[in-house]
Amino acid sequence: MKIKTEEIKSIIKRQIEGYKSELDLSEVGTVVMVGDGIARIHGLSNAMAGEMLEFENGVQGMVLNLEEDSIGCAILGDYLEIQEGDSVKRLNTVLAVPVGDAMLGRVVTPLGVPIDNKGPINTDKMRPVEFKAPGIAKRQPVKEPLQTGMKAVDSMTPIGRGQRELIIGDRKTGKTAIAIDTIINQKGKNVICVYVAVGQKASTVAAVVERLVEHGAMDYTIVVAANASDPAPLQYIAPYAGCAMAEYYMYEKGGHTLCVYDDLSKQANAYREMSLLLRRPPGREAYPGDIFYCHSRLLERSAKLSEKMGGGSLTALPIIETQEGEVSAYIPTNVISITDGQIYLLPNLFASGIRPAVDVGISVSRVGGNAQIKAMKKYAGSLRLDLAQFRELEAFAQMGTELDAATQKQLDRGMRLVEVLKQGQYVPMDVAEQVAIIFAATQGYLDQVPVENVKEFEAKLLKHLKDKNSKILDDIRATGVIGAEEELRNSIKKYVEEYLSGLK
Repeated sequence: MKIKTEEIKSIIKRQIEGYKSELDLSEVGTVVMVGDGIARIHGLSNAMAGEMLEFENGVQGMVLNLEEDSIGCAILGDYLEIQEGDSVKRLNTVLAVPVGDAMLGRVVTPLGVPIDNKGPINTDKMRPVEFKAPGIAKRQPVKEPLQTGMKAVDSMTPIGRGQRELIIGDRKTGKTAIAIDTIINQKGKNVICVYVAVGQKASTVAAVVERLVEHGAMDYTIVVAANASDPAPLQYIAPYAGCAMAEYYMYEKGGHTLCVYDDLSKQANAYREMSLLLRRPPGREAYPGDIFYCHSRLLERSAKLSEKMGGGSLTALPIIETQEGEVSAYIPTNVISITDGQIYLLPNLFASGIRPAVDVGISVSRVGGNAQIKAMKKYAGSLRLDLAQFRELEAFAQMGTELDAATQKQLDRGMRLVEVLKQGQYVPMDVAEQVAIIFAATQGYLDQVPVENVKEFEAKLLKHLKDKNSKILDDIRATGVIGAEEELRNSIKKYVEEYLSGLK
């Protein structure tokens, strides 16, 4: 069979026309120095700050320093495998993490890699780790409560959706406990939670995850873990990665999210380590000059978006660890000035059994009553002042001074208020029940109940109200006000008489 020459020519011509040269034009550099999570690279003259790089063993890095003859890069992975002389190529992209519903219930690294042995995460959605915070025009005032389920917090330092409330105190004072209880309390409230663990032991993170699973909270929670054994760059980017995962729900879904950064002291230490290794000039306490910006650009991403933007919110609960109660140290004062209030936990209150160990003097919410339901605002308004006065009187009474009847009465009520505000861990309380017990305490119905019986009385009173007056509690949940106040007064009064006669 003869094939015509013309046909062969046309076939070859078509193939030549369809051929496209696919040369790899990516720039390649060489590692000149490596160690402690940092690499110095020569040859990538067009690299940009924040750009992703890939080492020849597949580990990724992020450009941080741009110098005349080399660039400084943070290695986001195992730096022990990288040798001097290895090649590095540009990826022409910024650092992004996977986001979406597939992330819920998972424990991941700051790069979005699962570490919970539950298989791969199937999502094609990505968000950049660094994202510009919304401007003033894109926001609206914080006015919707985010209930923590803790009486001491919801009554005196309320948190609103879109707020940034700092949890601050020495180690082992219950900072993480407040954050975890708040996550547990979001069950059924359509709030997606992200818990970012920075520089903690893997066993500690595993215990937290276990608690969240136990209380059914992992269904709406993502845990981002940069453990103490992970390199400093991963600990540094962890909060930004967690924030990006939450932002997906705020921007794309118009949903409500809660981000816990536990804790930013360790992130600051990781950033200091990286900066010093990159030969950046040290500032106060050897932290780099932009440590404030490091935290402010993270926390400013929390917002209550305007209705035009979808009305979503991102609430942040950053945690800061103080040394010996030193609130005026560098990092604590930085974060205090960025946030909208702080919950300060005292070691001596914690040790004396008052838990959560909230210090009413220093703790404050700059959103205040706007983040409370009306009933709570009305009856818990005097609580802070009453407790502050009680603390002063308590110190005065310890000197053995004779007290007049009015002062003694104030002391007695203060002791009962302190008992009422005590709460166990992992038992967040419904807001209607909180209002009922605070109403009973501030209106003087507990004054006759012996101090040691207050906790028992509280449990029994709430059970009584649920059984006999559930409509009052339902009304508080639905409307935010105590509609049948007289009915509630009579019910509490009657039950107090019943309870006291049972004690005799």
